[in-house]
Amino acid sequence: MKRQRDKIMKLTIREIAKMAGVSPGTVSKVINQTGSISPKTIQKVKKVIEDTGYQPSFSAKALATKKSNMIGLIYAGEVHVEFNHPFFNQVINAFKNAVGQLGYDILIFSNQAFNIGKEDYVARAKHYQLDGCLIIAGEHIEEAIYQLDQSDIPTVAVDLELSGERSSYVMTDNDKISRQVVEYFYLNGIRKMAFIGGQKDSTISNVRKVSFVQSMQDFGMDLRDEWIKYGNYFEESGYEKMKEILQGKSIPDAVYAVSDMMALGAMKAVKEAGLSVPEDIKIIGCDDIEACRYSDPALATVKQDQVKIGRLAANILHDIINERKVQKSVYVDPELIIRDSGEI
Repeated sequence: MKRQRDKIMKLTIREIAKMAGVSPGTVSKVINQTGSISPKTIQKVKKVIEDTGYQPSFSAKALATKKSNMIGLIYAGEVHVEFNHPFFNQVINAFKNAVGQLGYDILIFSNQAFNIGKEDYVARAKHYQLDGCLIIAGEHIEEAIYQLDQSDIPTVAVDLELSGERSSYVMTDNDKISRQVVEYFYLNGIRKMAFIGGQKDSTISNVRKVSFVQSMQDFGMDLRDEWIKYGNYFEESGYEKMKEILQGKSIPDAVYAVSDMMALGAMKAVKEAGLSVPEDIKIIGCDDIEACRYSDPALATVKQDQVKIGRLAANILHDIINERKVQKSVYVDPELIIRDSGEI
């Protein structure tokens, strides 16, 4: 049995072609389902493959099609929230499922330099013969990411603007997120609002903060510097920043946190202070992670459609790989979901 397995492993495309009485190129086309071949020839080649148990190697497939059917997944920059954050998990899972259905596997790049002392994503992508790359963006993006963007390697990013000829990006419309929250409270008689953002230098958080400030000014609402705080997207920071707000001379009627995790932390701080949500302070988060539905009270939030973002990224990358025309940027609309914590 072992001798038989060894013999199968040693078979080459040339040997399969000889057994089937066709050229190696024809065998490659049958394996990779490319080109125009008669049904009779396809059946003959497939029978030889089935009878011998031949399995084409990864390198043989890549050589025949000029494609590896591999996508590189890159966690770029400093990812303050790490990737156990529910938002990233759901985007990546949706992307993984979508590219899997399109016939790709994923290679995750480590944070360690491929060359000593220097990241070079272009070199790494070419080394592994990747068909394309997905970038999940953090903060302080390294220069090597922009070199990848400007290369000929198909690239799609989530939450990072790209400009390369073979690049595109997908993100939630972050301006709309903040405006929806402010507008909701304005229409329901709330004028005093606090804001808990991510780090001061967080690109996405700052887009939401600028939109929040502009929307507050547009509606003539009570905007106070002491009610604008910066956390790190996780629950503990929301808890600490809410405590700081509650220690002020006056307290807001509502709080908007740019992540659900921070909103849940803020809710805990409000309860510990002997106040009620939403009777005393209303709270709205952002992301619509699963925990929102089970908090007490249930957390109001702005839903980012993580599944849609992941699926869009997968399909756009597939189209770039296959040299189809794509949009350079896709902004996904958010959806305000009012649950108990934000009810008027």
